[in-house]
Amino acid sequence: MAKLYFNYSTMNAGKSTLLLQASHNYRERGMETRLLTARMDERAGPGRIGSRIGIGAEAETYGEEDDLFARIEGWMGEATIACVFLDEAQFLTEGQVWQLVRAVDDLRVPVMAYGLRVDFQGNLFPGSAALLAWADEMREVRTICHCGKKATMVVRQDADGRVLTTGDQVQIGGNETYVSLCRRHWREATGDRPRNA
Repeated sequence: MAKLYFNYSTMNAGKSTLLLQASHNYRERGMETRLLTARMDERAGPGRIGSRIGIGAEAETYGEEDDLFARIEGWMGEATIACVFLDEAQFLTEGQVWQLVRAVDDLRVPVMAYGLRVDFQGNLFPGSAALLAWADEMREVRTICHCGKKATMVVRQDADGRVLTTGDQVQIGGNETYVSLCRRHWREATGDRPRNA
């Protein structure tokens, strides 16, 4: 039975590595997969999913204007697709998550989405919120804080390493910009004040 999966974590937990490994496992057994990644994230290059450990693969891209149900339906008309893998799922719109729900239910194709749960201010991304509400299965990909506890939050830093507490929700970056922390150390780093206060 096809399902919509949401694999979530903070930055640098290995989500893209897991996505690439899972797709490789399907393909190794002769099953066709399709890879999608956010058009706005070109850290690994345009139309490419890359992992910090050095592996990568070409992928089709999506932006907020794309109809993902129509795209998947088109793929299904060309070949038997065993699974669709989607990276940077936090950048999906709520409508696009619903399109993935329809693809799973109506086209009977599994969709495995990988992305961040919260931003640097501790707020849910719209795509992540919709996936948390509608996914059939959710899996937390764990990483650790510098103290050894599970990291569930992330801080954004400027070029001098100062923690930022304001700014746009989306700013593409990697280790030079973001640090994953446990909630206690995130609170310390951000001044322990409530959001929107």
